[in-house]
Amino acid sequence: MKLTGIELREIRLPLVAPFRTSFATQTERAALLLRAVGTESEGWGECVAMADPRYSSEYAAGCADVLRRFLVPALGACERLDVHAVAPALAPFQGHRMAKAALEMAVWDAELRALGVPLARELGAVHDRVPCGVSVGIMDSLPELIDAVTSYVEEGYRRIKLKIEPGWDIEPVRAVREHFGDDLLLQVDANTAYTLADARHLARLDPFRLLLIEQPLEEEDILGHAELAKVIETPVCLDESITSARAAAAAITLGACSIVNIKPGRVGGYLEARRIHDVCVAHGVPVWCGGMLETGLGRAANVALAALPGFTLPGDTSASGRYFRTDITEPFVLDDGHLVVPSGPGLGVEPVPEVLEEVTVSTEWIAL
Repeated sequence: MKLTGIELREIRLPLVAPFRTSFATQTERAALLLRAVGTESEGWGECVAMADPRYSSEYAAGCADVLRRFLVPALGACERLDVHAVAPALAPFQGHRMAKAALEMAVWDAELRALGVPLARELGAVHDRVPCGVSVGIMDSLPELIDAVTSYVEEGYRRIKLKIEPGWDIEPVRAVREHFGDDLLLQVDANTAYTLADARHLARLDPFRLLLIEQPLEEEDILGHAELAKVIETPVCLDESITSARAAAAAITLGACSIVNIKPGRVGGYLEARRIHDVCVAHGVPVWCGGMLETGLGRAANVALAALPGFTLPGDTSASGRYFRTDITEPFVLDDGHLVVPSGPGLGVEPVPEVLEEVTVSTEWIAL
């Protein structure tokens, strides 16, 4: 396939409710979409970077800039292009994994659409539906939290994840566990909000029989996580620290984690996400698929990834209605706690034109 151009499109989707974590409160999803147009087909990609560099050093406007100035022109120089040529073509440019992942996703979608092959099959999926968990943000009160968790349990979600931070950790977990009992699959996510000095405090979560505690310490503190894992009984899961298959192997070897959350946008794309999956499977480490408030485009790709054999824990692959009243694709709807893996060519979904137009803030065409 030869690329003729890339369209950059900024969209804004209001969230059904504010989503608060230890680093920010979001009321809308400001997303950067890519449309890769080739000689044989076209495909869509979604950049998971947020509007501000709070979750990571990348942010949406910065991703658009590096795509415009460096990454897209580098792909334009390729005479013939397939997904396996993307990473080598972009390798001279350091970092910018979220931007690179979006470009890889768009190229792969276009390529697979031309071939008539679903992304799930190309990745090596073994399931046609995946169990879904849901992420519950930090609330203003315990009754509000219980009401929110109750609604998600009634909807059929198979696992509940609570966002935590200092001052909102032990009591919220206690309240949820006491209200719903031991059968509820429950885990927590700190988004780097603690330090190793908090180890004894975090050990107070052990009696609640959590599936895991996700990314309690700063992302570069691998040794700190290894020390924490010796102090607490709750399994440590790494998220922000896992940026590549090499990083995953190092963290596992050092004992810094016993579970891994794989976010394709954070690691540079779905090919690298699959490599991380393979490393974890080889070490007997379970993985699950994280989320970044993706639209239906990114959600479709994440669900395809979550259908691989090593994804043995429910991921943050929630239904569209968890975040958006109207998604830009046909909505993903929960069915008995699961989402169906798209079976159409490429991502298996595409934007609804009138909805996409309504939420678009700006577009830019980069000819090649």
